[in-house]
Amino acid sequence: MLQCNRPPDHRAVPDMNINLKGMTMTKANTAADFDTTTAEINFNAGADAFKAGFEKAVAGYDHVVSYSKDTAEAMIKSATVAGKGAETINNEIYAYAKQSLDESLAAGKAILAAKSVHEAMEIQTGFAKTAFENYVAELTKFNRLFTATAKDIFAPLEGRAQAWVNLVQTGA
Repeated sequence: MLQCNRPPDHRAVPDMNINLKGMTMTKANTAADFDTTTAEINFNAGADAFKAGFEKAVAGYDHVVSYSKDTAEAMIKSATVAGKGAETINNEIYAYAKQSLDESLAAGKAILAAKSVHEAMEIQTGFAKTAFENYVAELTKFNRLFTATAKDIFAPLEGRAQAWVNLVQTGA
């Protein structure tokens, strides 16, 4: 028979304990205790997430600083090579100009010392032919020198673009 006025048998009612990350919630705990514990758990989870994010940001910053340092070193190396290349090119231009001027003066003296107009024309023709051949040879030499210098200038910078792509893709 059913008896409604009878108190429940405590042996038949399951324990109302709720385990929330190490906190046992019983009937004796108040709602305020539960809210405080929940707030602590949420605060700690937020702090852990912030710490992990901050550490990841610092690591990313370190990688960017390292990339920037390597890029600056590559640019300094490139500028040094450019300076040496410019000096070499300048020396070659000066040497060619001096040689060309000396040859022109020698040809001018030879033309003035010629005994006939025909001889002067031969000297002039020979000089023009030699001067043109020297000019073409020097242009070829300058072209090779400019190309080699440009290649040497950009050699230190070649890997920096790929390093940036790798840095962005990996995030580290």
